Amino acid sequence: MKITKICCIGAGYVGGPTMAVIAKKNPHIQVTIVDINAERIAAWNDKDVSKLPIYEPGLAEIVEETRGKNLFFSTEIDKSIDEAEMVFISVNTPTKTYGKGKGMAADLKYVELCARNIAKVATTDKIVVEKSTLPVRTAQAIKSILHNTGSDVNFSILSNPEFLAEGTAIQDLLNPDRVLIGGESEEAIESLAQVYGSWVSDDRILRTNVWSSELSKLTANAFLAQRISSINAISELCEHTEADVNEVAKAIGMDSRIGPKFLNASIGFGGSCFQKDILNLVYIARSYGLNEVADYWEQVIILNDHQKRRFSDNLISTLYNTVSGKKIAMLGWAFKKDTNDTRESAAIYVADHLLNEQAEIAVYDPKVNQQRIQADLNYLNTRTEKENEELVTTFDDPYKAIEDAHAIAIMTEWDEFKTYDWKKIYGIMKKPAFIFDGRNILDKTEMENIGFEYSSIGK
Repeated sequence: MKITKICCIGAGYVGGPTMAVIAKKNPHIQVTIVDINAERIAAWNDKDVSKLPIYEPGLAEIVEETRGKNLFFSTEIDKSIDEAEMVFISVNTPTKTYGKGKGMAADLKYVELCARNIAKVATTDKIVVEKSTLPVRTAQAIKSILHNTGSDVNFSILSNPEFLAEGTAIQDLLNPDRVLIGGESEEAIESLAQVYGSWVSDDRILRTNVWSSELSKLTANAFLAQRISSINAISELCEHTEADVNEVAKAIGMDSRIGPKFLNASIGFGGSCFQKDILNLVYIARSYGLNEVADYWEQVIILNDHQKRRFSDNLISTLYNTVSGKKIAMLGWAFKKDTNDTRESAAIYVADHLLNEQAEIAVYDPKVNQQRIQADLNYLNTRTEKENEELVTTFDDPYKAIEDAHAIAIMTEWDEFKTYDWKKIYGIMKKPAFIFDGRNILDKTEMENIGFEYSSIGK
């Protein structure tokens, strides 16, 4: 099938960047991103590209270049689905918060609603592409819905998982390690391979069956998260043995079999995928009675939660076992630098723990606004919205956030934090002035020479 029109359902962190790059590299294809959230679509269409709903280095420039030419953002979902030959499903698949599989299984209600909607409005044959992070065997569910419509429309279902790292998503899309396409129809697979083939060499386009494609996505994220939990486990050992986790990480990272990536000890991993995908893996393994497999992967999550709790416990004990009424300045709220995504960010859980101890929290993040920070805390339902508003203040100026603080907690590894005037900061803080560096981005000797009581991970 020659692809001239693509529709992507979901204008989020996956759909937006992926479709922008596809549009840039395929000027002959009309790409339309649709979403039921009119406010989000309006933000994507804002003339000022600095106000796009998603921040990724390089994204605004590509949107500016392609928007209105062959990249469009719309709320006309049915029309866009019907006109397109290829439909990407790129909606949210959160972990279930109710019923069977609560806290582990993926909630597929949005994916199912998409499939039912495609089945309802399609009048011509379609290639339907799973782009959301999904558990194994989801394609089967989509296929079942689409193939039982009673119409003579033919649907080919493909799995095309994304392997983007937020903060480097555009570079990851422009220069992918691999593009994975799983499916039964060779013709449909080649149609999608042609779209990517306009800029990705064919030896990097892997063609598999659907199940391998779906499981590869979960497995890739599980392995990456496992590396983070592994080095974080060693970081705690380092703190008790006078070893330096950075030196250990460098030593093992020089082993070509291990490599240096994902070996930065920190407060723990966040983001929309790592925890969700591992929980999915655990749930699938348990559903087949593979309890040893499930226990193995669940430990990665347990250790990540432990690392976050350990950080906040250390802060409290260092501040003389009480943070009640004390101002704690949190630098960073996003789960990593160069993104405004806060899903599963360590900052949320550390803040929640400190708020339970009656701390007063001041937050500065260069890309995350007050509305998002309050929504993240309110989602936990630990206290009332009014209490969160009273106890957590958001600042546009980092120095204002830090003024009169008893301690600073560095939660995100934003590059700008390294360039601050730390002598000035020392002067405006309460004494003793404490820094808890959850990302190991500052120089311990330099901070101690200024006068700070400096605490980091794994040293």
